[in-house]
Amino acid sequence: MSRAELADAICAWLWDTTEIKYELDGHYIAKLERGAVRWPGAAYRSGLRHVLDVAADNELGFFPPSGIAVAEPEPTPPSMVGHDDDLIHASDESIALLSFAEESNVGELTVEQLQADIERIAQSYLRTPTRPLFAKSRAIRDRAFALLAGNQSPRQSRDLYSAAGFAITMLAWMSVDLGRPDIAESHTRTAWACAEAADHDVLRGWIRATQHTAAFWQEDFVRAAAYAEDGLRYSAGTSRLFLASAASVDNARAGQPDKARDMLDLAQQLSVRQADSEPGGLLLCTPERAEGLWADTYLAFGQPEHTSNHADHSVALFEAAPYVLRNPGSERMARLQQAKARLLLGQLDGAIEAVEPVLDLPLEYRVRPLIHRLAEVAALTSPYAHTPKARMLRARIAEFIQLPARRKEDQT
Repeated sequence: MSRAELADAICAWLWDTTEIKYELDGHYIAKLERGAVRWPGAAYRSGLRHVLDVAADNELGFFPPSGIAVAEPEPTPPSMVGHDDDLIHASDESIALLSFAEESNVGELTVEQLQADIERIAQSYLRTPTRPLFAKSRAIRDRAFALLAGNQSPRQSRDLYSAAGFAITMLAWMSVDLGRPDIAESHTRTAWACAEAADHDVLRGWIRATQHTAAFWQEDFVRAAAYAEDGLRYSAGTSRLFLASAASVDNARAGQPDKARDMLDLAQQLSVRQADSEPGGLLLCTPERAEGLWADTYLAFGQPEHTSNHADHSVALFEAAPYVLRNPGSERMARLQQAKARLLLGQLDGAIEAVEPVLDLPLEYRVRPLIHRLAEVAALTSPYAHTPKARMLRARIAEFIQLPARRKEDQT
């Protein structure tokens, strides 16, 4: 007799005996065989004893939990059931729903694969072309929500909401880099709902970091600071270091130097560790990434010497790190901080040397914030306009900035 046939025989006997329709199936029989369910309900045990012609539960390998004798009503003929007894009916209905409650459309490997895919995207960002990673993040988001429409345990649901939230957060960050920070904010609202459903502070912190970034590149520094400061309430992971550092830049650019210095002091005193659930790469703040932000704060203060010191240290830390662990986007931004500090300090050759690795970037890595920062470098070359080196630098920056725009026009 197959598992399905055994289940059908038990359900038929239970119907004849109780006039209650049970939903026992072959999947549940398989769980009994492998010991996943060690003490099925009274109705199922009675049906198994009858169909398999055994006298006692222990002959089937069933024993009450912790060895305690459990008194449960056995299925009885309809004349004795008492159909007006709602307690008995409710109990039998719960037994019938047991197999559904124990089933899940999400296995441990499914969640593990979603998390691995998120980590791979976060760590590959700005190391491989952006648009394919955008498409992969979108696919993870859709996969997570499709699974959430099925049946799983509360813990598995939280894991799926977490995966969806991280995927949407990356979609938002990429939207900023692709030139649409306004669209990014729409993504973050849904990501926040996922973080709430998952009750995930690490995710909350990085969503606030992304919202800061979207507001920052719309030059709404007050709102950017509000997002960053609110994110500090969620102290898990390295997002706290990013948020305090970013808030110092936001407040400095918003004309709030005292708050900017408070945030800078906080960031420089923090000792943080990567959380287990942080994907890394894009969604990880290392000391070198933070120091690049500190350089930007000092630039807003009008202190190019401090800008140069922090940018130099940031770049040195990036160069000392293993290639696979370097955040290329943040490293490029730190090099442009170097270039701006050099220009303000009268060091044209040093600025050219700092910006050279950025100008060699392939087209697919020329994201909008990087282009914006390069335009700022070009503006600072004005005092050197009479020199051939400065004119050549401006020409190369102009070509770097214009090429993506020309390519976009060609594709439309």
